[in-house]
Amino acid sequence: MLKEILIKDFAIIDDLELHFAPGFNVLTGETGAGKSIILDAVSLLLGERVDSDDVRSGEQLALIEGTFELPEGSVREHVEAILTREELQGDTPNMLILTREVKRGGRSVCRVNGHTVSLTLLKEVGEELVDIHGQTEHLSLLKPGSHLNLLDRYGNLYKQRAELTKIVKQVEVVRTELHDLLSNEATLKQRAEMLAYQLEEISAANLKPGEDEELREETKRLANSEQLAELATEAYRALRQPLEETPSASDLLSIAAEALGELVKIDGGAKEIAEMAESLSIQTEELARSLADYQNRVEYDPGRLHEAEMRLEVINQLKRRYNCDTIEELIESAAEAGRQMESIEHSGEHIEELQDQEGILLAEIGRLGAALSGARSEIADTLSKAVEAELADLKMESARFGVSIEQVDDPEGAPVGDYRVGFDETGIDKVEFLIAPNLGEPLKPIARIASGGETSRIMLALKAVLSRADHTPTLIFDEIDSGIGGRIGAIVGQKLWALSNDHQVLVVTHLPQLAGFSDTHLKVEKVIKDNRTVTQVFPLGGVERIEELTAMLGPEAESARQSAQELLVYVEGIKKPSLQR
Repeated sequence: MLKEILIKDFAIIDDLELHFAPGFNVLTGETGAGKSIILDAVSLLLGERVDSDDVRSGEQLALIEGTFELPEGSVREHVEAILTREELQGDTPNMLILTREVKRGGRSVCRVNGHTVSLTLLKEVGEELVDIHGQTEHLSLLKPGSHLNLLDRYGNLYKQRAELTKIVKQVEVVRTELHDLLSNEATLKQRAEMLAYQLEEISAANLKPGEDEELREETKRLANSEQLAELATEAYRALRQPLEETPSASDLLSIAAEALGELVKIDGGAKEIAEMAESLSIQTEELARSLADYQNRVEYDPGRLHEAEMRLEVINQLKRRYNCDTIEELIESAAEAGRQMESIEHSGEHIEELQDQEGILLAEIGRLGAALSGARSEIADTLSKAVEAELADLKMESARFGVSIEQVDDPEGAPVGDYRVGFDETGIDKVEFLIAPNLGEPLKPIARIASGGETSRIMLALKAVLSRADHTPTLIFDEIDSGIGGRIGAIVGQKLWALSNDHQVLVVTHLPQLAGFSDTHLKVEKVIKDNRTVTQVFPLGGVERIEELTAMLGPEAESARQSAQELLVYVEGIKKPSLQR
């Protein structure tokens, strides 16, 4: 439940800290005092859109922070699962803190237990904690699009529906692939021809991995064969061929080795030097022989050079054409072209496989959809009777409530009996709530009801019934008393108080008969502070509460005061037996 909320610099609120209790909480006050602003702050805390006027005039930042106590049960499990998944656990397991900072200009920062989160995540958490029934939610009940979800929630049919949703998603994937294959036959044919050309061209080149590197080295040698031969000859001459009277390097090293050999005979300590000279002399001879072999291998072959250059150009052209960097990539490109060709060549078979798969999935959708539709019909009867009972309590004894469940023919839909019907992820049904407010009238869509008072009572009846299947800890009602008089207001108050047995209920109201049923009564006032209008909230009890109910009842002070006292006695008489039970 919502234990407390801190609101700073939001609209006309400068600094407000509100504490809510379990049970039935009521906010009253003059029109424009700021009651709806408080609910707007709660909505913002739960992830609603930011408005440019949310920040108080003259300030740069609005802050809203709410502290929630998580009850034992499914809600706490769901919230803790989200917190664990996102690593947002707080210090106290059963407590949760949500924060929303709104900056002037519309930007905002969301936090869960002090950790910055996305608006989407804030909404995901907030939806588990609070259900706000304001004017927007009131109007949503008049929209047929919301009725199916309400019916499934009431009947606890979401698990059964999820099984069907899974199959619908599968058939959507199959149909998308089928559509692509059937609508692109000409494109596929053209693609197959291009792939065939690619495969043939690369295969005809008879490429070998690393061949391009070998060719580059070969062409480099062939293009520079004369220079290579000259350099090798020059090096060989320096080693083996003396110049005029000057001995060659090989001869000089041999003479040095012989001299050091004689030196060692006299001085054994020079052995290492002599061995080094001997080794150099031998290596020089080996180097000379290697140079001679290299000279013999170097050849000038213009024909081979041209052949190697042409082969290398063929390879480079293929690389550019198919956007490859290596021969290995070219070979893989050809292999992929072959695989794609095979896939296209077998597309006809694949189409048949997909069509068979589609038929199987559609049959399963028809089976699951029919079962879900049957369950909805049973739940609809239960819901209708429960709503009619609530309406009778709300002085609409003659009203009849119904649920229209229909299917739409669709030649491409799921088979149900002898027909094919349309479907989506919710199933095969179109659901709409119907009402006949007065005796003798036919059932009509709720959206056609003109009376605001009837609409409010029907909405409350629906919410009263649906809330019994709703595990959301906190229910907030704004404008629930729209179009309702004092006589009905007491009944509405009793209904809302009854809801507080399973939920924390917060209500904004102008009806004293409704407010009299509250467990916690908060008065919202506008006051002047430092030449600025601000909103303040005061908890009422005893005499103060009687004064507020008196003011709400009317201008005749003494008679209104007596009526307020009688109202509280009447409420106590209703509450006390229920509490004793």
